[in-house]
Amino acid sequence: MEFNRPVRMGVDYYPEHWDSALWEQDARLMADSGVHIVRVGEFAWSRMEPADGQFDWKWLDQALDILHCHGLEIIIGTPTMTPPRWLTEKCPDILPILPNGQRYHEGVRGHRCYNSPSMRTYSARIVQKLSERYAKHPGVVGWQTDNEFSFTDCQCSACADAFREWVQARYSTLEQVNQRWGTVVWSGEYSDWEQITPPYGGSTFQNPSFLLDYSRFQSDSIVAFQQIQVDIIRRNCPDHVITHNFHSYPQKADQYKIAAELDFASFDYYPNPSPNKTETAPYSGALSLDLTRGIKRRNFWIMEQLSGPPGCWFPMWRAPRPGFLRAYSWQTIARGADAVVHFRWRSAAVGAEQFWHGLIDHSNVPGRRFKEFQQLCTEVNRLGERLQGSTLDNEVAILHSHEQLYALNIQPQAEGLDYYENIKVWHRALTKLGISTDVIHSSASLDGYKIIIAPHLYLLDEATAERLQAFAAAGGTLILTHRSGVKDDHNVCVMAPLPGLLSACSGVRVTEYDPVGGDTIMIRDDQDNQYAASQWADVLELDTAQPVAVYADQFYAESAAITRNQWGEGEVYYIATQPEEAYLRKLLRTIGDKRQLAGIEALPDGVQITTRTGPNGSFRFILNLSPEPASIQLNATYTSALDGTVKGPHLELGAYDIEIIEITE
Repeated sequence: MEFNRPVRMGVDYYPEHWDSALWEQDARLMADSGVHIVRVGEFAWSRMEPADGQFDWKWLDQALDILHCHGLEIIIGTPTMTPPRWLTEKCPDILPILPNGQRYHEGVRGHRCYNSPSMRTYSARIVQKLSERYAKHPGVVGWQTDNEFSFTDCQCSACADAFREWVQARYSTLEQVNQRWGTVVWSGEYSDWEQITPPYGGSTFQNPSFLLDYSRFQSDSIVAFQQIQVDIIRRNCPDHVITHNFHSYPQKADQYKIAAELDFASFDYYPNPSPNKTETAPYSGALSLDLTRGIKRRNFWIMEQLSGPPGCWFPMWRAPRPGFLRAYSWQTIARGADAVVHFRWRSAAVGAEQFWHGLIDHSNVPGRRFKEFQQLCTEVNRLGERLQGSTLDNEVAILHSHEQLYALNIQPQAEGLDYYENIKVWHRALTKLGISTDVIHSSASLDGYKIIIAPHLYLLDEATAERLQAFAAAGGTLILTHRSGVKDDHNVCVMAPLPGLLSACSGVRVTEYDPVGGDTIMIRDDQDNQYAASQWADVLELDTAQPVAVYADQFYAESAAITRNQWGEGEVYYIATQPEEAYLRKLLRTIGDKRQLAGIEALPDGVQITTRTGPNGSFRFILNLSPEPASIQLNATYTSALDGTVKGPHLELGAYDIEIIEITE
């Protein structure tokens, strides 16, 4: 379902945590501050159903009516992340069995097995009752499934049975299982279906094909568990939207599968305000936001946004400096968020999250952060309708895959060679050049892009290889890296020179490799500039490719480290090592200039630029996500969408300052 509404601000609110006498004044202050959206309910199962089959809606009716009375739209979270004690006592099969054999007990959260028959039955009942109750409530506009899905690595009997069925459906016969997994090694062959179990103990020494499939099974288990809720809500609330709040990339769970049946993805965003994170937080955050936009390839919501210093089961972070909350909230909108919901309205007085600070501190007196939030709400409400329907239209994409991540985690290739961290470096290099980038699943359509970066295609199938080759042949620029084409889809090594299925289009063959790890090696470009590299070094034999840079030392000195190959109407680059970021910026600038990408420039540290375009025009976001002032040189003068004044061509931004300009050309 499309949910095309003005960009809006919101808060997460827990009426069950507060005396009902506070609800009215809270709702009034929310509305007066410019809040439009409130999320409730995702942890409140014990209040909704205090005993088996005994439902209490009076308190929630009252809270939702008060919120609606003040013009607030409501997202209800299904409470299935926290089954109540009466339920886990009655049905202990709900509690996961961890790889070490211990039971995951209640009293925390996430204490449920997705495959537990009891959990599925009782989850369906509470979601059925909840969605029936509020299907026609005038304030309710949507639903959040559960909360922050993640693996529990459950190894209970229900998971064993479900995994066995999953394997049977995938492979049909034990002969196929043994062949695809290569179980002949260490006498691991199966002779009976009952022998197929979860990876008890979670040992990393177990068969890597088996471990990858168990990972796939766990994601599919989350999908099946969520689908029960989605089907019920769709049936009872056909006019409401459904989302889920992803969190903390990289994730083990496959967010692309989980989001397939949702209307849009959401993300819980907690940029770290500590001074020692100022060089990295703006860029890791930008990647998280671009990844979230890429999950559904459409705009998204922020369902939890930093409101104050987090802390509870870890020491508290530093307090956000003035401007930090505003700047990072605008960063989410600049990268495609259509709603920014802050966690939380008020700091909790009880429970585990007492010091995960909200907009209002325990004093219950609105302070500096709250006033900054009010300013933000005023700005967003002023521009919200003009931004409605606007999206990012990018010409560069980075391919991302949960399965590549998991396979490389099962068998780490070299010290420091980290799939997601290396994607961060590529993305950061592009961001510092002012090149806005999509992050999309490796199976997604490549139409409309000029440049595709495909890091570590460790698992490679023929369909993916053919799509990438076709993209380059049609005129695209494809960038491949080391550790590509190593294995097939079953996590089995391919007996062919690397990069395997991509050897022809890249014009290279790997004759040997050196797992460099944390050591430093040097590469040299065609202008005799030297750059550091690490992690890995493929020793290449060139077929049709031409060298762009060579190794400057080691036993493979003077052999190609970076190559370019003409392929059809396009070109393919092969990056045989992991160069430092400075080299990647230089390479990407050269490629970007050649492909005539818009907006290429060297930006000050912490400054990011993106553009949203829609029916009401184009808006360029210029954000200083740094504690230091920054100067930006624009190519002309523009009208500020924030205050209507003329800006440029020289733009000064203070610490954590932002500007939004209207683009008319």
